Amino acid sequence: MGAMNDSQLTLWGLQGMVLAEQGEQLEASSTQRIAPDKSANVYSSGDLLERIVDKDNMRHAYRKVKANKGAAGIDKMGVSEMYDYFKEHSDELIKQIKRGKYAPSPVLRVEIPKKEKGKVRKLGIPTVVDRVVQQAIVTQLTPLFEPTFSDSSYGFRPNRSAHDALYACKRHIDEGYGWVVDMDLEKFFDTVCQSKLIQIVSETITDGRVVSLIHKYLHAGVMVEGKLEETKVGMPQGGPLSPLLSNIILNELDQELERRGHKFVRYADDCMIFCKSKRAAKRTAKSIIRFIEGKLFLKVNHEKTSVAYFNQVKYLGYAFYRHKGVCRFRVHPKSIKAMKGRIRELTARSNAMSNEYRPKAVTWFVRGWVNYFKLADMKKLLKDIDCWMRRRIRMVYWKQWKRVRTRFKMLQKCGIEKGKAWEFANTRKAYWHIAASPIMNVAIKTEQLRRKGYLFFSDYYEQVHVC
Repeated sequence: MGAMNDSQLTLWGLQGMVLAEQGEQLEASSTQRIAPDKSANVYSSGDLLERIVDKDNMRHAYRKVKANKGAAGIDKMGVSEMYDYFKEHSDELIKQIKRGKYAPSPVLRVEIPKKEKGKVRKLGIPTVVDRVVQQAIVTQLTPLFEPTFSDSSYGFRPNRSAHDALYACKRHIDEGYGWVVDMDLEKFFDTVCQSKLIQIVSETITDGRVVSLIHKYLHAGVMVEGKLEETKVGMPQGGPLSPLLSNIILNELDQELERRGHKFVRYADDCMIFCKSKRAAKRTAKSIIRFIEGKLFLKVNHEKTSVAYFNQVKYLGYAFYRHKGVCRFRVHPKSIKAMKGRIRELTARSNAMSNEYRPKAVTWFVRGWVNYFKLADMKKLLKDIDCWMRRRIRMVYWKQWKRVRTRFKMLQKCGIEKGKAWEFANTRKAYWHIAASPIMNVAIKTEQLRRKGYLFFSDYYEQVHVC
């Protein structure tokens, strides 16, 4: 599907193309327009649903879903096919939502393997139409709930990131709160009590039509291998609405922790509570677990929930250590293991990647990984990783050359003297051993790999590392 022109934008009854920055202004103005009375924390107007289905808001949601792309739901309609659907059905969709007749489609169940062997994360993919409606809801509800959320909550919130959460952890540790309750909620999205969630939502939103629409999404069901399963408990993880709803219910935990005066950091369902002694941390863990299970009706994973000193915990892929009296970051060993696993996939000898595409794939991964872990001290680590990765890349080339004649020809082409090239081409040593040999290091130099498009961890880390 090509880019939309001016006439196509009449889909939402509007004229002309609105640029991204204008869309941001629209979102900001919407936030200002419906900001709640903080003293009451309740949005009492009855026109919230009208704001959700307002054509400006729906168009903004449409554009955001289109930009995010994503897989098709149970109706197999892709993002590129949305325009034709909304061109014909947008008015009827809005009427159905206003009348309370709209029925969301079940989500498509997709299982994503977790790092732990044999375990999967269950995702629910809504149809693209439902993603647009959910995004329209989120755009209007976010400014209502944001003022009620804790400053210690960082996940799925505007202008907040995982790095902000990590800096908050550092502040607490530097203030002397060295003992940590590492709280683990078991299958959070699958165990959310829907009635409790709706009760909390209703305390802020008094427009019953909006509450009813949210309830319908929770009850829409899930399609698993062609069979419809009811969803009386939990909420699908994968749509635009679920991150906001998760923050709404977990805000109850935040408020309780603040009421008790605890130092804590929460990113989505990953919560760390900081204490000054092991005894205090153990006492806090027991009482907070009672609150989570008894008041919020969520399940705590007792095996994974732990009390430990700060340098023994893993949070958002990072670990902590103290240097010259100050807390600093490092990459957790499990994150390093996962990173090396991905590099193995990208540099596998049999993954059928072309020599033109492989450098791009490696570079994309390196950029993303280093940008996320740029807070960590890992200069020496990355230099070692780069050496290992270059060895794997050289092994790929050696494997591709296969025959003796091809190896002989390519080694000469790479500047190896004829006698040495012939001797080396006839070797029977294993690929991994050959990849580390001086001959291959000379034949395929590091600078040559850079010219081919490979980006190395230590090179990019030097550019973006935050001291």
